[in-house]
Amino acid sequence: MRGHRGRAAARSGPAITLTGRGGVVVLFAVGLLGALPARWFDAPLLAGAGFAIGCVLAALATRPADLLTLAVSPPAVFLVITLIAETVTAIGEPSMLRGAALGVLASLASTAPWLFGGTVLVLAITVPRGLPANIRELRGRLAGSRLFETEENENPVRWEEPPATPRSHRAVKAQPERSEDPS
Repeated sequence: MRGHRGRAAARSGPAITLTGRGGVVVLFAVGLLGALPARWFDAPLLAGAGFAIGCVLAALATRPADLLTLAVSPPAVFLVITLIAETVTAIGEPSMLRGAALGVLASLASTAPWLFGGTVLVLAITVPRGLPANIRELRGRLAGSRLFETEENENPVRWEEPPATPRSHRAVKAQPERSEDPS
């Protein structure tokens, strides 16, 4: 009986499941572990390979309900990894700001194919795992919200009605009582 449950659990998915944020953290950590040595040893292949490996690991380990979060994050994570790696390696240069800025531009230019490849890998892995269902669910939730509904009366000002005045501000004139004496 135990062996049967173990085999069923192994077939159902990975042993480790991450939330969307956890998947982004894995992508960031593995990408940064590839980017820093790539800058130190001047081997851009390490940065790209680290990012691609991080994309695959995160896409496989993220739970299906959070795949949308992971699918949209690789470009932003790649930019942050590049900024951090270039800033760390520019420490100690005569002009740290100039070194970091030029390093970021050169690094983004040289590793752009890895960014596109990693993003495609994430999408290729997450689509069969349930990404379209997440998109449909988000679309359904957004359609049900009041943000996208049009109201019958879009103009909040009603021109045909006189403005209402509060009772405390109404001027009530008291008229003197008339006596019905004919004198």
